[in-house]
Amino acid sequence: MKINLEASWLAELATEFEQTYMQSLKAFLLQEKNTGQQVYPKGDEMFNAFNFTPLSAVKVVILGQDPYHGAGQAHGLSFSVKRGVVVPPSLKNIYKELSNEFTEFTTPTHGDLSNWAHQGVLLLNATLSVRANSPGSHQKRGWEQFTDKVIQVLSAKKENLVFILWGNYAKQKESLIDTTKHLIIKSAHPSPFSAHQGFLGSKPFSTCNTYLSKKGIQPIDWCKL
Repeated sequence: MKINLEASWLAELATEFEQTYMQSLKAFLLQEKNTGQQVYPKGDEMFNAFNFTPLSAVKVVILGQDPYHGAGQAHGLSFSVKRGVVVPPSLKNIYKELSNEFTEFTTPTHGDLSNWAHQGVLLLNATLSVRANSPGSHQKRGWEQFTDKVIQVLSAKKENLVFILWGNYAKQKESLIDTTKHLIIKSAHPSPFSAHQGFLGSKPFSTCNTYLSKKGIQPIDWCKL
């Protein structure tokens, strides 16, 4: 597992890579590789969320669970896929909500959310890798401990962040966040199985921007994709 981490994140997280749990995770990933398992995303893309959004630039955190497990989908940003890849169902519902919130939003033909990341939206999955066609296969191997630490660092070191928690799994991370300093926006998951149970119509994006503006922070141009 090659560690190619943006400098401001590395300054806060370097000691994590020395921990026993992370050494065990590295060994597990090497075993996957050595036994011929296909793992997504590629090794040099696993930390894209951090490399696209330096710690100093984070304004918003959108927490996902697992990377996509289909070929060519995952590239290190939660809910995002590379251009040329079919837009997944959850992201289609995210686009549907955006079109409900912003009259100027034009639904893109791609699912690449990199422009959000470059504006300060940390697109963080709780687990940063997955075996091909096997959802959840890399859970409870150490990634969650690492990403919990990330959330704790954000909560402690930053002020006036917006944490967007969709679905029951993401909501479990609420206890890691200091709600006296940050805003938590939570609802059902945008998955087709739950989007109509509280995600669609929840207005997370405009609510986020209203908060940022009140705090004197440049809001996110969610329409810029």
